[in-house]
Amino acid sequence: MSTVLEKAVINEYGLSKFVLQFRPFLNMDDDQFFDFCQANRDVRIERSKDGEIIIMPPTGSETGERNAEITMQLRIWAKKNKQGKSYDSSTGFILPNGATISPDASWVLKKRIEKFTAKQLQKFLPLCPDFVIELRSASDLLKDGQAKMKEYIENGARLGWLIDPKNKRVSIYRANGEVEILENPQSVSGEDVLQDFELDLTEIW
Repeated sequence: MSTVLEKAVINEYGLSKFVLQFRPFLNMDDDQFFDFCQANRDVRIERSKDGEIIIMPPTGSETGERNAEITMQLRIWAKKNKQGKSYDSSTGFILPNGATISPDASWVLKKRIEKFTAKQLQKFLPLCPDFVIELRSASDLLKDGQAKMKEYIENGARLGWLIDPKNKRVSIYRANGEVEILENPQSVSGEDVLQDFELDLTEIW
C-alpha cells in the first residue's frame, strides 16, 4: 500500500498544482522540509498547515515578466524607505499556523528581521510578512488565491493584494478582515503599511 496520497489539480490551462500527503507516515520538521525544497529547486514547493506538500510548476513567461515588474517596483521603494526588506517569489516563510508559503512578493519590517541570527536567515523565516502580494496566473484557481490571502491575514499580515491580470482586478485584504475589490485600477496604494508606495499596474495589465 502506498504511503503517499497524491492529488493533481488540473483546470482548462493544464496542471495547477500537485498535492502530496506524507503524514502520518512521514512528518518533516522545518529543517527537513527546507532541505527537501533545496533538493528540488526546479519546482516551487509549499507546505500547508496540515502537512500537505504542494508542488507547483514553473510559471509561464508572461506571469514571470509581470512578477518581475511587481518585485522591481516593491524593491525600489523598499530601498528608499529603509524601514524593511522586500522579498521575491522564491522566499519561503513559516507561518504561525505551521504552513510554509512563498508569496509572489512580500515585505517585512526590518526590526522583525534583526532578531534572527545569520544562520536562521539562510533558511525559511518563521514569521508572516507584514505585506504580501499574490499574482494570479492563467492556471491558478481563484479560490486558491483567496484562501492564501485569508491565511496570510489570519497569521498576522497587515495588508495583502491578490492581483488578477486576466480580469484586471485587485483584491485588497486588510488586517481587520475587510476585503476591497478594485476593478481595472491603474495603481494601488500601500496605505499606512507601505507609506508612499504606489504600485503602477499599467505594465501588469
